[in-house]
This record gives sequence, structure tokens and C-alpha cells, in this order.
Amino acid sequence: MTRITAILLGVAVIACSAATSTPITDVVGTWGGDNAGLIVNGTDIHVHIGCTVGDAVGPIVPDANGRFEFSGTYNVDAYPVNRGITHPATFSGQIDGQAMTLTVSLTDTARVLGPVNLVYGKEPKMGPCPICRVPPKARARR
Repeated sequence: MTRITAILLGVAVIACSAATSTPITDVVGTWGGDNAGLIVNGTDIHVHIGCTVGDAVGPIVPDANGRFEFSGTYNVDAYPVNRGITHPATFSGQIDGQAMTLTVSLTDTARVLGPVNLVYGKEPKMGPCPICRVPPKARARR
């Protein structure tokens, strides 16, 4: 009987600790991956996937499971010659600890970029395409 009580107590402790775990809320900083990057401050979100670039108004607010979705704009022709054509876009993904999966879907076309895998604090490795270090709206306020 003592063994069963100990097992049940252990299961209850694990279940309660999982139910009360702190949701991921602080997404501010640089998230990097292979040919992808995300820069987030309190009010601006700046994304690069390959030679494309997108912006949105922050913050990113994940739900209790780390999932998020927000709207912004995306330029798929940013490099090597930026034609200045932006599309409405939905940014979605999930955060699990220091790892993020991010997908960008242009809402006026069927184009989808990603999913890409990003790591918090990792320097983006962009190959031939430059990545901005500060979101454009934040640069304009300087």
C-alpha cells in the first residue's frame, strides 16, 4: 500500500508541476539560424529568411504552449535589388525553451517561407544576404 501511495504522490507532483509551469513570455532579443534571423525588441519585429525581409509591430506574445501568430508585412524581393514591394503576411510558430520554429505566409499570395529553426541568442548566419541589426522603425527613432 505504501508503494502505491508513493507512486500516486509522484504522479501528482509531476502533473501539478507541469500544469503550473511558467509560460514563455520574453521573446525580446536576437534569434538566429541557418539563413534566417529574427530581431525583436518591445515594439518592433524584424525577420529575415534567406534574402527576404519582414517587419511587424511587437511584442510577440506566445500562448501557454509557446505558440504565437502575428501580422505584418513581408518583402520577398529585398536582395540583391530591393524593389520595395511588400505583401501582407502572417508570422506563426512555436517556442520551446531557447528554440523557435517560424513560418511566414504571405496573405495575398500562396507563398510560404519556412518553417525555419531559430535559437535565442544565436547570431544569424545569412550567407550572401545582409541582416539588419536593428529593426527599421527603431533605427528611425535614433
